[in-house]
Amino acid sequence: MLKNRISRFILSMFTVCTAMAGAAEKPNILIILGDDLGYADVGFNGSVDIPTPNLDALAKEGLICTSAYSAHPVCGPSRAALLTGRSPYTLGGQFNIPYFNHQWGVSTNEVFLSDILQDAGYFTGIFGKWHLGEGHEFQPNQRGFDEFYGHLGGGHKYFPEKYWKEYERRLKAGDTKIPPNTTPQLRNGKPAHETEYLTDAFSREAVDFIHKAKEREQPFFLYLAYNAPHSPLEAKAEDLEKMAHIPQKRRRIYAAMVHCLDYNVKRVITALKETGAYDNTLIIFLSDNGGLTGHASNAPLKGEKRDVNEGGYRVPMFWHWPGVVPAGRTFEYPVLTMDFYPTLARLAGASIPAGKTLDGKDIWNDLLNDHNPHSDELIAVISHRPDYTDIAGRRNEWKAVRSGESWALYNLEQDIGEQHDLSKQYPERLKDMVKSLNQWAATHQMPKWIYSDEERERWKENTTPWFDGTFDL
Repeated sequence: MLKNRISRFILSMFTVCTAMAGAAEKPNILIILGDDLGYADVGFNGSVDIPTPNLDALAKEGLICTSAYSAHPVCGPSRAALLTGRSPYTLGGQFNIPYFNHQWGVSTNEVFLSDILQDAGYFTGIFGKWHLGEGHEFQPNQRGFDEFYGHLGGGHKYFPEKYWKEYERRLKAGDTKIPPNTTPQLRNGKPAHETEYLTDAFSREAVDFIHKAKEREQPFFLYLAYNAPHSPLEAKAEDLEKMAHIPQKRRRIYAAMVHCLDYNVKRVITALKETGAYDNTLIIFLSDNGGLTGHASNAPLKGEKRDVNEGGYRVPMFWHWPGVVPAGRTFEYPVLTMDFYPTLARLAGASIPAGKTLDGKDIWNDLLNDHNPHSDELIAVISHRPDYTDIAGRRNEWKAVRSGESWALYNLEQDIGEQHDLSKQYPERLKDMVKSLNQWAATHQMPKWIYSDEERERWKENTTPWFDGTFDL
C-alpha cells in the first residue's frame, strides 16, 4: 500500500513539473465543438458503427473526461456558458435566441473568453456556428475575435449549391425574412459565396488561420465550432457510401456527418504539425449538448438534447497537449464547460477583469492530479418547457431529477443510466437536494428572450424564472 502511495506521489509530481515546463511558453488553444453530437457517437466513448479514428487517436494520447457537462441541454445557452464562464440562467439566456431578433444577444457588458485572450496577445478566430446574437454589436468580431467565418444562427444547410439557389430566389422576390439557415456564410460580417460542404469549409478556414498565426508569430485561440452533426441531416455521397453498413437512414446520414467531421479534424491537426504548433497546442474536444436519439446515441445515458437526464447535457470530451496533459488516462470527475474560462485564462496568462462573475473554476491542477474539482458541489441544470420546468442537480454520486411531474433520485456511480429511482429509500437526501436546487434557482434572472410570442405571454405571469410547483415533493 505504501509503495503504491509513493508511486502515485512521484507520478503526480512528475506530471506537475512536466506541465510547468511545457507551459513556460503561452500555449495555443484549440476548442473543437461538435453540435448535437451523441455521447456514444465517437469511438473513444464507445461507438462501434461510426468510425472516428482521428478523434480517437487524440483522445488516446490525451485525457478523456467521462463526466463532462455542458451548462445547458440546448445549443445557444451552452455556448454562452463556454465563452463567458457563467451559468446561462444568471445571464437570462435560458433559451436559444429566436431568428430575426437582432436586438437580442449576450449582454455586451459581459467579457468573453476571447476578449481576455485577445488582450493577452492571442490571435483569435472562430469558424462555424455562433448562435449568441445576430445584431452587429453581438457578433464575433465585436466579442474578441479577430477572424470569423461562419453563420450567426442555430443551424444551417450544408450544401452551398442548394441553399444559395433558395437564398437568391427569396432575395429576388423581396423576402425580408429569409431563413438564416439559407443565408450566405459571413466573413468578418460580410457575406461570402461559399462553394464547399460546410464542415469542409470551416476546416479549410481553420487551417488557413493556423498558418496565419505562424506568420504573425502569435499564440492563437481557435474556436472551431462545427455545426455538424446538427440538423438538417445532409451528408456527402462519398461519406454515405462509407456508412452503408448502417441500415437506418437517418442514423446513416448522421454517421456520415460525424465521420466527415473526424477526417476534417485530421486536416487541422496536420496544419498544427506543419507549422510547428502541435506540441504547444492544448486541444479540447467536446459537444455542446446531447444528441437527438432519433439518429444519435447517448448510450448508456438516459435522455437526449433538451432533457435534464444525463443524455441531455453530459457530453464526450477530451483534453490533449503533448507532454503536458497526461496521456492514455481517463478523468472520471465532473468537468464543466464553465471551467474553461478561468482554466484557460490561467494557462494563457490572461487577466480576468475585476468584478467578473464566474460560475466555473480553474481545474488545471485537478486535471493533472486526478482530483475532483467539484467535490460536494451542486451541479445543476434546468430545461424550461412550455408548461412546466425540468430540473436536475448532481452532488458527488447522487442526482435528483424532476422530469415532468415527479422527482427521482439516482446514484450515478451505480446507475449511470438513471434506471433505478432511490427516492423512497433516501427521502431525506432527496429533500435536501431539492432544497439546494431551489436556492440555486432563486439566483436566476428572468429570460431576456423566449422562443415564441405565446411563450412570452405565459412567462409574463411569472415573477421568478421557473413555474409554480417545480420544487414540490
